Amino acid sequence: MNRMMAPPLNAQALRDAVDWAIASRRSVRAFLPSPVSQEEIESILSTARYSASGMNMQPWHVHVLTGPAKTRLSAAIAQLDEDPGRFRELAEPYDYYPREWFPPYLERRRKVGWDLYGLLGIAKGDKQRMHVQHGRNYRFFDAPVGLFFTVDRALQEGSLLDYGMFLQSVMVAARARNLHTCPQAAFLKFHRQIAALLEIPAGQMLVCGMSLGYADPSSIENSLVTEREPVSTFTTFHNTAKETKP
Repeated sequence: MNRMMAPPLNAQALRDAVDWAIASRRSVRAFLPSPVSQEEIESILSTARYSASGMNMQPWHVHVLTGPAKTRLSAAIAQLDEDPGRFRELAEPYDYYPREWFPPYLERRRKVGWDLYGLLGIAKGDKQRMHVQHGRNYRFFDAPVGLFFTVDRALQEGSLLDYGMFLQSVMVAARARNLHTCPQAAFLKFHRQIAALLEIPAGQMLVCGMSLGYADPSSIENSLVTEREPVSTFTTFHNTAKETKP
């Protein structure tokens, strides 16, 4: 569709459709094996490419894995994940999370973790089951499509801000096609191995991975609904100019 042409919807229906696509986006952790065609993937990326970026730099590079290519990479990463002796080889390309957690982010992190483990019946201290559940990341939660996103290392922090908008566009465009996603920072510590397997140029850095496919409605983990803060907690409206002394 020409992006300059409005879709055949009235204003209310258009707003509802856009709002639904954004609000229904969530991290799905169990997918059906139903395939997603290359045409559908290309359609999603074709829409996402209109995301804003400073000076129209468009800093995104996308690597799409399906079939044997996805299976091979998942097996290689899973083998590393099961070998504690090789953990010294692992290092994330950038700090995604804070080095020291603090309120309110610590509490939010803990809540989503324990809510998920609670649904799965994983008790506190059950490190083996936690490890197994975390390891499902590396199978893309059984989604038929795995995505990796890279950026040129020479670019600066602003390009990561642009990248966030691109990733959101990918996920929202997927919802418009009744597909779900799960953005995954879990792959970051394996960025060197992923780069080698996919022959990613040395000048590019892994931003994150992502699962893409149809959600499995029968999986209990997909019933997880994360809480979101109301607008009033993170927004300040400045309606009146404050007087300043000369």
